[in-house]
Amino acid sequence: MKNSKVDEIELFDAIKLIAPGTQLREGLENVLKAKTGGLIVVGDSEEVKSMIDGGFSINVDFSPAYLYELCKMDGAIVLSGDCKKILYANTQMMTDPSIRSSETGTRHRTAERIAKATDQVVIAISERRNIITLYKGNIKYIIQDTTKILTKANQAIQTLEKYKSVLDQAMINLSALEFEDLVTVYDVSTVIQRTEMVVKIVYEIEKYIYELGNEGRLINMQMEELVANVKEDGMYVVKDYNINTEEEEDTIHKKIHELSSEELLDLSAIAKILGYGSDINALDISVYPRGYRILNKIPRLPLAVISNLIEQFPSFQKILKASTEQLDEVEGIGEVRARAIKEGLRRLQEQVLLDRHI
Repeated sequence: MKNSKVDEIELFDAIKLIAPGTQLREGLENVLKAKTGGLIVVGDSEEVKSMIDGGFSINVDFSPAYLYELCKMDGAIVLSGDCKKILYANTQMMTDPSIRSSETGTRHRTAERIAKATDQVVIAISERRNIITLYKGNIKYIIQDTTKILTKANQAIQTLEKYKSVLDQAMINLSALEFEDLVTVYDVSTVIQRTEMVVKIVYEIEKYIYELGNEGRLINMQMEELVANVKEDGMYVVKDYNINTEEEEDTIHKKIHELSSEELLDLSAIAKILGYGSDINALDISVYPRGYRILNKIPRLPLAVISNLIEQFPSFQKILKASTEQLDEVEGIGEVRARAIKEGLRRLQEQVLLDRHI
């Protein structure tokens, strides 16, 4: 059985097929305006072919005009998986009646059963309700009006701006505490919590962007500008503070990403994943960063050199207090780079303390 993440990826891919700006979407909009209705199967797998009964094989290049004209007939239309060819038209799809369907209309019930049986993308256009419904496996998704989606996307961007501002403040606070050597599990869990909240909003906006197609370019630009380096910084925070040696780092990230919005409110749940236990007192434990996140902010310092540095100096405070000569001894760090690291850390500390008080 597929997990929800795989379902989400497949849904995104299906939405991209019929996003505004695509030829398929243009054809669907024409059918919608004509109020003729339609049933379109995307993909010609053996399972799909075995369901085809009657109709005719045409195998012509796809065009919105052809789709519009062919939908005037009652039968289903079968397209190639890449939507570049119209393979069959006016066919009856012989579905298995034992496959459960929540739909009441014949067209939508058939569409749902085809999707469940073949795992192909199936599109049903309602002539009475004037809506496009997309089916993929067990997923049902109703395509909304572009204007409504754009309004929702703009509202989501405003929400993202607020959450990103809160995350920025938490990150600045964590950086200041790292330089002062006063970090607790509470501070780390708070940053991870706020990072994940931002990531969840980004996921919602991405769904809107896929559905908007070429209409979503501006939203996409705004989103990318707002969340630049958010995931990377979150990854380095986990790398700095994770003490859970029983699980791989990828598994730790996956467990954090899988926390629901309600579970994220419990900082103890995040602390437990990082290996600090679920006791409420665990949040008060003093912790010491390895230094990945801060060192990554120093220009032209490769990750391999950062790893060598952390291997030589097991805590960020030791790196901070190391002399230029001591840094010079680390593999991959010469005298010039050692001075650059010292200067870079000094500037970062000044900037963090300044940002903290703004």
